[in-house]
Amino acid sequence: MGLWSIWRRTKPKPRTGRRYPTPLTAHQLWMVSLSAPVSRDHDASRTTLYPFTRIDDDSARSWLADQWEITSREGLVDRLDELSRSGYRARAQRLLGVCPLAWDAALYADITRRGFAAGLIAEAEAWTALKNIVPSVVSAYSSWREYADHYLLGRKVWRDGLEAAQDPSPPAPQAVADAHLRALLDPANRASPWNLAPWDTISRPDRAH
Repeated sequence: MGLWSIWRRTKPKPRTGRRYPTPLTAHQLWMVSLSAPVSRDHDASRTTLYPFTRIDDDSARSWLADQWEITSREGLVDRLDELSRSGYRARAQRLLGVCPLAWDAALYADITRRGFAAGLIAEAEAWTALKNIVPSVVSAYSSWREYADHYLLGRKVWRDGLEAAQDPSPPAPQAVADAHLRALLDPANRASPWNLAPWDTISRPDRAH
């Protein structure tokens, strides 16, 4: 392998801010923050529409294909529609009599962002998709803490279902998700998007962040 090929393979990917330099508005940051519970990876961006800190469109495509079998625009739209209508919360409703919308909303926002990164939808379409889920979320919860509690409940029902089915690739332990949510809710955590965009942000006039 030539030196040029090695350099191209090892060259750091450009930071997201170079491709998308315009800061999000307060409302946009709030909408992106719906996916914060899912964004645990070290390379995850929680303050941009693009889901990674560095541009990596291929990773977005691979993740959608491997985790959700989404390889087309139509597949993405169908999955978002399913999550917005019933999603995994239907199982929780049957088992527990509780409908944890937050779990599906977090997945919905995460898939929307990755679909944008993968080039399956345009930026404007991604924002429209995120706006579509806002009314349901706002009517269901009154704080990020309530949102977090229902996210963890939905995740537990989902994880228990995988264990019952003896899934060969178990997800991260519930304790990992618990710790991540505690960090997001910690008022001393200046990096938490939930502190940067408090819950009532979406109910106030939008502004530059």
